[in-house]
Amino acid sequence: MSHPLYRTSNQTYGSKTPTVHERQIQCNVTSHQFSKTMLQTGMYRDQGFNTSVERSKVGPSSPEEGWQVYSSAQDTEGRCVCTVVAPQQTVCSRDARTKQLRQLLDKVQNMSQSIEVLDQRTQRDLQFVEKMEVQLKGLEAKFKQSIKAKMEELRPLIPVLEAYKADALLVRQFKEEAANVTEVLGSLQEQLGGLDYQELHSRVISLEDRLKACMQRLACGKLTGISEPVTIKTSGSRFGSWMTDPLAPAGDNRVWYMDGYHNNRFVREYQSMYDFMMTDNFTSHRLPHPWSGTGQVVYNGSLYFNKFQSHIIIKFDFSTSLISRSRQLDFAGYNNMYHYSWGGHSDIDIMVDEGGLWAVYATNQNAGNIVLSQLNPNTLQIIRSWTTNHPKRSAGEAFMICGTLYVTNGYSGGTKVYYAYSTNSSTYEYIDIPLTNKYSHLSMLDYNPRDRALYAWNNGHQVLYNVTLYHIIQ
Repeated sequence: MSHPLYRTSNQTYGSKTPTVHERQIQCNVTSHQFSKTMLQTGMYRDQGFNTSVERSKVGPSSPEEGWQVYSSAQDTEGRCVCTVVAPQQTVCSRDARTKQLRQLLDKVQNMSQSIEVLDQRTQRDLQFVEKMEVQLKGLEAKFKQSIKAKMEELRPLIPVLEAYKADALLVRQFKEEAANVTEVLGSLQEQLGGLDYQELHSRVISLEDRLKACMQRLACGKLTGISEPVTIKTSGSRFGSWMTDPLAPAGDNRVWYMDGYHNNRFVREYQSMYDFMMTDNFTSHRLPHPWSGTGQVVYNGSLYFNKFQSHIIIKFDFSTSLISRSRQLDFAGYNNMYHYSWGGHSDIDIMVDEGGLWAVYATNQNAGNIVLSQLNPNTLQIIRSWTTNHPKRSAGEAFMICGTLYVTNGYSGGTKVYYAYSTNSSTYEYIDIPLTNKYSHLSMLDYNPRDRALYAWNNGHQVLYNVTLYHIIQ
């Protein structure tokens, strides 16, 4: 098969019959192998013509694209000799089914590429899903663990709820009895003299006592938390004490203030918490003897304090400005023998709670460990004593709540309540209740059952702490 412009070796080329070289060249023109050789080497040399045929820069990129002029030159006789690239002809190249097959192959190739892309995306999605499954399993385990921990925290509240149910029943009974008393009083008033006053009075007193006992049971509980401190005032030296009367009548909100821990006799009396916070309006009381330490309390209108350099407890009546009672606390260490860890002649600490008046001290007989005694507020006689295994000198401060003595581990930074001794069961336990020591030097810490608050003197700051109690109703 020949091109219309170029012919094979058995045909004329131009105006003359081709020579042997020309035939060879022309014969090689139709050869696909020659075309590839020319493409690869870029040059063909003919010895008969002494000419070089260089590859045309505009030649086809592939011989299969059709007949193309590849290069041209002149021989020694001036004749034009051309090099062409002839495509390789096949029988099936023009078959319609072959074209369809090629189209299908192209489609299959495109689909194969799409499937590969889809497979890559699927692999990424699977990895993402597997990662999410692992994360969900971890979250599920954490959630279950959190739920379990919350349930364990709520479990101790079950007996509290049961106790509240019983207490609600008791309060309901009191209401019913109070209603009955009201009806009785009404009927007696109508009878105008037909009533038994003494019997009625004794019944009312009995109901009041029962109501008071119920309120005390509701108020008492186990210490479970202490709030952040509230600074009421900043005044005085690093050491001192301040307090209110837990047995004061309604409307009596007087505050007592005692600066220092020894060799001082003057007690300030403020008429209200507002006066204490905002003004310098106070009444000064002079004591017959200086006090020792910071463990003083005001209870039912009287001041109870430890006489300086002695183991004598004095009851001073503010209404008469006289000592109404004094008593020696036998065997109690004094004059910095068994003080708290901060020192300050804090050998004897007097405190109050819902159960009454207490004294905390140490004796040689108890190897310097804390002794806890309940005192009669009128006579100052010891009602009962408990000996503990906690060294007095290792305690930072101490206070009483509902018959339990609570002891701190220190008086400076990192303070916490860590020891509790129950007088109800004569047992002790180690606890962990944080106490924010804002000003880094606690020299007084006492509980007031009326306010359910801790009064503290912290490095010249008078502060208050609210407490959280776990109520146990028996």
